[in-house]
Amino acid sequence: MEITVHRVAYFNAAHRLFRPDWDDAKNFEVFGKCSNPNYHGHNYELVVSVTGAIDPETGFVMDLKILKRLIRTEVEDVLDHKNLNLEIPEFKTTNPTAENISIYIWNQLRTYIPSHLKLAITLYETPRNYVTYSGK
Repeated sequence: MEITVHRVAYFNAAHRLFRPDWDDAKNFEVFGKCSNPNYHGHNYELVVSVTGAIDPETGFVMDLKILKRLIRTEVEDVLDHKNLNLEIPEFKTTNPTAENISIYIWNQLRTYIPSHLKLAITLYETPRNYVTYSGK
């Protein structure tokens, strides 16, 4: 029997969606106002989901205090109030779309989550636009 636990977190960050090999007109055509050369920001909502069997000794899939700390140190402290394009090395060469940000967060957390547990990241860029990544 498996069950999923979830932890919600928030961070604010700025970014610009663009390809440096395209001119501003092509970037605007593809990315719209999200390609603003002066950047724009989002209030991201993050849901980290961990799935596995319940430990018979603790009754936990994973201790949520540990998950809370990992999200704070590996995600919130790193991304909150940052310009993703300028301040996060991975996004100097990767377009910081919600899809790519969710993969980045998954990679940041995966090394700390025991390998027998499944990990999924749901990232809301806006209340209506969100992505889910589970490492597949």
